[in-house]
Amino acid sequence: MSTLYYEKDCNKTLLKDKTVAVIGFGSQGHAHALNLRDSGVKVIIGGRQGSPTYDKAKAKGFEVMNTDQASKQADIIVMLVPDHLQEQVYGEIARNLTKGKTLVFAHGFAIHFKTIVPSKDIDVIMVAPKGPGHTVRFQYEEGKGVPALIAVYQDASGSAKETALAYADGIGSSRGGILETTFREEVETDLFGEQAVLCGGLSALIKCGFETLVEAGYSPEMAYFECCHEVKLIVDMIFQGGLKLMRYSVSDTAEYGDYMIGGRLITKDTKAEMKKVLREIQTGKFASDWIAENTKGGRKAFLARREKEAAHQMEKVGEELRNKMSWSKKEIN
Repeated sequence: MSTLYYEKDCNKTLLKDKTVAVIGFGSQGHAHALNLRDSGVKVIIGGRQGSPTYDKAKAKGFEVMNTDQASKQADIIVMLVPDHLQEQVYGEIARNLTKGKTLVFAHGFAIHFKTIVPSKDIDVIMVAPKGPGHTVRFQYEEGKGVPALIAVYQDASGSAKETALAYADGIGSSRGGILETTFREEVETDLFGEQAVLCGGLSALIKCGFETLVEAGYSPEMAYFECCHEVKLIVDMIFQGGLKLMRYSVSDTAEYGDYMIGGRLITKDTKAEMKKVLREIQTGKFASDWIAENTKGGRKAFLARREKEAAHQMEKVGEELRNKMSWSKKEIN
């Protein structure tokens, strides 16, 4: 069993006299910045003047400047722009990553796949909360914390791990538990989980179930409720107590259907394809394809697919139904 670190294991004073530059003020960026500031850390924001996130950061009372200025002033620079933009942003700040500074990531993509190759005289660490930014912020405000992974890629100072623990504590993750890993393990398992289960696998399964019911003549509204809406109810039970609690909580009929039918859908062929997906991640094929899509491809295929998926019948039906569910509406910043 891997060791989990908590508040007692973190030296909060390590960030006391440091300036942290959060580069990017999106989902993770706004949460890290606000939580660190509320923990007593000096935080500045680096971004592109005139962008919506730049203005949002100013509205939250942060000192905001371009990325070059922010990285020059900071002791700790946190790279929280999207993966496909990190190489470009790094090029803008690399000259300011002088000896003794720390470069922080929340995902291992750029380092593991070497779109960024940092100089040897800085610390390079990762602090990756296992939840979206709005959850990281909400849990902090509630006095709780989203668990996080930490990893050390370069330890020029000899205290990189301690800095990672202090940073994780500053964003509240020491309340939920901090697990040490490596950049390689984090990025490969994260990409696989997203593609095979959490995003790719689940969204394809939901759509396929919806389409099967509609094509059989059932109403789109019923298909949406049964194959999409109720996913949250099941996932919440799994989150709370694993598959065991979910199976305990549903009806015996549902539990029996789980045992008898699940294996007919997720077959040996499915698992073989999952292994192929994992190999493509491990060899760097997925990373190179995604990088090429953002450079040579101009994101055309990606944006076309986004538009196509947004036009799916289930999305239209779901939007109409959700607009009538005032009790379920909650703004996500």
